[in-house]
Amino acid sequence: MEALKQIANVAGYSGLYRILKPGRAGVIVESLDDKKAKTMMGPTARVSVLNDISIYVDGDGNDQSTPLADVLMSVYTTYGDTLTVDPKGSNDELAEFMATVVPNYDRDRVRPADIKKLIVWYTILRQHAPEVFDAQPEVAETTDETPSAETTDEPKA
Repeated sequence: MEALKQIANVAGYSGLYRILKPGRAGVIVESLDDKKAKTMMGPTARVSVLNDISIYVDGDGNDQSTPLADVLMSVYTTYGDTLTVDPKGSNDELAEFMATVVPNYDRDRVRPADIKKLIVWYTILRQHAPEVFDAQPEVAETTDETPSAETTDEPKA
């Protein structure tokens, strides 16, 4: 999801922000809500780009995490626009939701607060940045078209 490179979470601030212009003095961000408030985050602000965030999973190999983009797409394909879980729900409900989205998530290292954030972020992205979810299927369609084009070319040669 290329669009996640422009969306960030800022420690100490609620919600998500679109990165407008990075610079030496900090970064200018715009809130992903109806207000679209622009703010200058100083160089000491902890800005985490969503593309760089991942969720811990149980695994034997070196890859013991899965990118947030994959988790968000899994939520989208499983639930679409209607999430059946409330971020203020019980820890058991949150764990059950996470298990349906990422069955092998690490139950020891992924805290209920992380799952709550995932739900809130998904809701914000669906409302104010739906293009994040449109980018992934286009890549899949292009990949599907390429082999069929090659298959058509091979018999002709």
